[in-house]
Amino acid sequence: MAEFLLAMSAVYAGASLWAYFAETQVDQAGILPIWPKALSFALVVLLSQVSMGLYQRRFRFALAGMILRIGISFAASAITLSLLYYIAPDLFLGRGILGLSFLVAAALIVCARILFIRTLKQDQLKRRILVLGAGKNAAQISRQLRRRVDQQGFVIVGHVHVRGEHDVVDESLVLRPEITLLALAKQLEVDEIVVAVGERRRKGFPVHDLLDCKLSGIDVIDLLSFFERETGKIKLDLLNPSWMIFSDGFDQGKGMSTRKRIFDIIVSIILLSVAWPFMLAVAIAIKIEGKGRGSIIYRQIRVGQHWRLFNVYKFRSMREDAEQGGKAQWAKKNDDRVTRVGKFIRKTRLDELPQIFNVLKGDMSFVGPRPERPEFVTKLSEQIPYFSERHRVKPGITGWAQICYPYGASEKDSLEKLQFDLYYIKNYSLFLDMVIILQTAHSVIAGKGGR
Repeated sequence: MAEFLLAMSAVYAGASLWAYFAETQVDQAGILPIWPKALSFALVVLLSQVSMGLYQRRFRFALAGMILRIGISFAASAITLSLLYYIAPDLFLGRGILGLSFLVAAALIVCARILFIRTLKQDQLKRRILVLGAGKNAAQISRQLRRRVDQQGFVIVGHVHVRGEHDVVDESLVLRPEITLLALAKQLEVDEIVVAVGERRRKGFPVHDLLDCKLSGIDVIDLLSFFERETGKIKLDLLNPSWMIFSDGFDQGKGMSTRKRIFDIIVSIILLSVAWPFMLAVAIAIKIEGKGRGSIIYRQIRVGQHWRLFNVYKFRSMREDAEQGGKAQWAKKNDDRVTRVGKFIRKTRLDELPQIFNVLKGDMSFVGPRPERPEFVTKLSEQIPYFSERHRVKPGITGWAQICYPYGASEKDSLEKLQFDLYYIKNYSLFLDMVIILQTAHSVIAGKGGR
């Protein structure tokens, strides 16, 4: 929001600077009213920055990398605005004002980001966490969120020992208070208590103390919900059916399905209208490489919503005999079955563009879990708990798991991606779909996820 306002302000500043150097009045330049032009400029700049990954929860780029990405996002903004001005000429600012607006916006956004990054390092602004438990479950926090970037939103002030539980975490972090849990939380200025006790039914579990803290204004959250919030996935080793039943989310009502279907159709038509020249070029390239032989579109049976089978469409990226004997195989790194054209279109995700027609038919959604083959689904459902639950929704061309985790080509990868898929199913919203689509653009530009 801050950067959006800065980008809008940059247009007003650019117009004022241009008027000053041109020795004229802004109203005489014929650019009033400015606010619609400033709004369109700010929206394009913001979306370009999202597509470059500049709003990832765990931004891991150095200052030079951040400035480089901002520069690339501004170049993308300039191209996008040129197209926008061609379609809607009334929004055109003029070359001089547009150039000055970009310069001012770049300076403001870089300065704002440097200030923001330095501010984030201050522990005073982080959520102060007190962990109830010091056993095996509690140790997962420090083990799986060990990097500084993983803990940029919170700081752990200590682990409270629970009677009957074997402590595993660093002894220097273990607290054995002689006072009540509420008194300890107030003494340490705690914002939130994370319940990380392995067995809550054991004697000594402080139910009344937790209730006292909750009713005194201190947030109380279980370990699974804590990991969901901080990692963007639902950990399978902590998951149980009762949590899925009683937690918020997992809304699959008719209203939600209707909104998602309308969204899918609109996005698919927009993408098809932009991507058809690339699809035509890919089709021609496949035919040229195959010397006129072989199919362009590859059809393969996948498992859809409610376990219904359907044919997924893709541009053929492998040899015609890629699966001799009809046995399903995972795609390997540097797979020798992939053609030269296939290597390019798989890396850039162009091979998946025909799936737009699957979305329009209703077999798939634009955003959702990756559709898997029946052979893999049967095997993985037997080995991975809750794997079948990912088929409660339509599979997607892109998804939360695809942008958060590298290409999956093993049972271990499927388990990891399932945790992200469950997070998406639980927290679905049209806003999350938009975020995923924009982050997918960043993944394609950065060459991530393809194989």
